[in-house]
Amino acid sequence: MIFGILKENFVSERRIVLTPPAVQSLTSAGHQVYIERDAGALSHFPDEEFRKAGGTIAYSADEALHRADTVLKIAPPSDAELGALNEGQSLFSVLHLAIAKRQTLDRLLEKKISAVALELIENAHGDQTLLQVMSDIAGQISIHVAAQYLQAESGGRGVLLGSLPGIPAATVVILGAGVVGRTATRVALGLGARVVVLDRDLRRLRELEELFQWRVTTAIADRYYVERAVAEADVLIGAVLIKGGEKTPHVVTEAMVKQMKPGSVIVDVSIDQGGCIETSRPTTLNDPVFMAHGVIHYCVPNIPAAVARTASVGLSNTLLPFLHEIGSQGAPAAFYADNGLARGVCTFGGRCTNRAAGRVFGVETTDLQPLLK
Repeated sequence: MIFGILKENFVSERRIVLTPPAVQSLTSAGHQVYIERDAGALSHFPDEEFRKAGGTIAYSADEALHRADTVLKIAPPSDAELGALNEGQSLFSVLHLAIAKRQTLDRLLEKKISAVALELIENAHGDQTLLQVMSDIAGQISIHVAAQYLQAESGGRGVLLGSLPGIPAATVVILGAGVVGRTATRVALGLGARVVVLDRDLRRLRELEELFQWRVTTAIADRYYVERAVAEADVLIGAVLIKGGEKTPHVVTEAMVKQMKPGSVIVDVSIDQGGCIETSRPTTLNDPVFMAHGVIHYCVPNIPAAVARTASVGLSNTLLPFLHEIGSQGAPAAFYADNGLARGVCTFGGRCTNRAAGRVFGVETTDLQPLLK
């Protein structure tokens, strides 16, 4: 199998999909890996490390693309990358098709690309493992970001995200008790903040209370409790995930944002699926915040790229076993044998196999397994 790793061109994306040790693992198994020149530079993996690992440096994106059976990248493919893909290739990348442009899906179907969404791949336990790693990172960073923008010099309320004797702690409200929410809770509690977590799943809330020894306040995420919690928040973390690639619903309305304290901070981690707060819009690591109704909004879709080296290692470690499956069996056989990997497949053989994308764009969807026989 020949793998091709592309340099990320999306603004402020600094990660690389595979690290040199992962490349060495693939080349040792008899596969070839082409890495576009300087693809790892922003995460401090120089070309020489990939050469030592047995990889081959490609001096253009076209070279890496056209030599590869399977193309690997992180950010959703650009129009130029879609145009350069060869018919019948496999593509592994973040896709988020439910909020993508229709032409992205159309090009994948026209070229009969086997498009695998990194964010949808599952392990044997049904966990979206690659997404979990990035969510763990995003959950930690969300609290650090909130603490920074609460400071007066950043335009915030001038509130310490923590606690001092005799002074009420800052209130952090977290929407969603999944991986992002759980990690953000741990970091916020460690700083001494008062933490309120809302979710619609009582089981998750019960687990969260037990995990943190009842130091966290929980509530069902219905409109009444969300409205009350948002009004009290110094920091609001949007950590809502709809499994299957669906677009995230707006849990917090613009009217609720208007009731927040001036200088409070919103970190909408859900923005890569459309955002769970009505006033959110995507920003970048180079220009991460904007002000709306007196509230600072941080809405960066690729938050883990802020710690590009750590994120690249985590992503690479998690993706590597699936690539070995593809390399040893071929893509169709690997999809057939591994249901978790198959759940990441969004297009195959010119057919749409992702129901969320099909609903958004009115495209007929087909179950993957019959296509593999």
